[in-house]
Amino acid sequence: MEQATYLQRCGICEEEKARGIHLYTTFICTECEHNMIHTEPREEKYNYYVKKLKNATKPKLYS
Repeated sequence: MEQATYLQRCGICEEEKARGIHLYTTFICTECEHNMIHTEPREEKYNYYVKKLKNATKPKLYS
């Protein structure tokens, strides 16, 4: 049986990817996740990731 590939848009690189994680309502591909984990705070790319992650919003809780 063939498995369908489901692509999602990464909230960091904004490319369509099949593998990754969900942080609240934002999908993060495995490549961006790896790059974020291995980026030091003194690097220029660190601020880029922080800015992008601020867009990850918590889902609203309706009761």
